[in-house]
Amino acid sequence: MAADPIARLRAALDNPARPSSDYDLNPVGPLPENRVLRPAAVLVGIRRAARGVDLVLTKRASHLRNHPGQIAFPGGRQDPGDPDLIATALREAREEIGLPAGAVEILGTLPAHETVTGYQVTPVLAEITQPFTAVADPNEVAEVFTAPLAHVLDPARFRVERRIWRGTWRNYYVVPWGPYYIWGATARILRGLADRVGP
Repeated sequence: MAADPIARLRAALDNPARPSSDYDLNPVGPLPENRVLRPAAVLVGIRRAARGVDLVLTKRASHLRNHPGQIAFPGGRQDPGDPDLIATALREAREEIGLPAGAVEILGTLPAHETVTGYQVTPVLAEITQPFTAVADPNEVAEVFTAPLAHVLDPARFRVERRIWRGTWRNYYVVPWGPYYIWGATARILRGLADRVGP
């Protein structure tokens, strides 16, 4: 395995990947085959830093109707004008944190993640290759921050917790970093990537 973290990520994309969903830790039996999922995409953006390689994350604005205050990747629903889901991830990253599309190199996509709220979210893995100053859209983002890639790719940093959601106990992954409680779909996507990268 290559020692360079980004080279390791590139190599990991060739490794088998398991399906990803909010149901992984909460089996509910076979899901209806005719269910309609809304397409969405997020940008899993990494960049080289003095301490190694960082992952760019956001804290969602507290006034949002869905997932207020949660830690998330930049991203959202696919718009009719988006030619594909990579374009969706790049557009959302530009809108939410001011990341120019020309400042990134797409490394690949990760398995789509199905959410209990009816979205099929495609994570787009990309290296941020040019310096940029993050500008948070206050309508959607309260804060932009980074976490060490090595931290979120270490399976030992993850744990499973649970809470009641719509009257039912639900289990979910968490991978806390400093004051940031990274959980839910974001943590599940990262755990899937960590499993593929390996030790």
